[in-house]
Amino acid sequence: MQWFYLFIASLFEIGWIFSLKKLSFAEIKKISLQAITQHPTDNLIVLLPLMGYIGFGLANIYFFSLAMKQIPASTAFAIWMGVTLAGVKVIEVFLFKEAIKPMDYIYLGLILIAIIGLKKS
Repeated sequence: MQWFYLFIASLFEIGWIFSLKKLSFAEIKKISLQAITQHPTDNLIVLLPLMGYIGFGLANIYFFSLAMKQIPASTAFAIWMGVTLAGVKVIEVFLFKEAIKPMDYIYLGLILIAIIGLKKS
């Protein structure tokens, strides 16, 4: 079950990263109490990355801590980070249409090999 928790933690970490990417403190500073009551949906869009940042971050910490109860910290951290890195790259390529270089396939493959190797050891 700890490996499942580690995978879930990685998914929340991916959400946290993209929330952080979309987060704009400059836009949040522009929100006033009056604007919140008059145009709540406009402000919700501005606050959504902040809420995602907090929610994904807390969920990530929770599931990662559950995974580390039975998995050594170094192994858990390496796999968590590897899955997160690969997931972020895949989302950037397929969702945000960023270019992928041929060498990226090799590096992602090496990350996958490392994850499998660490899990089996």
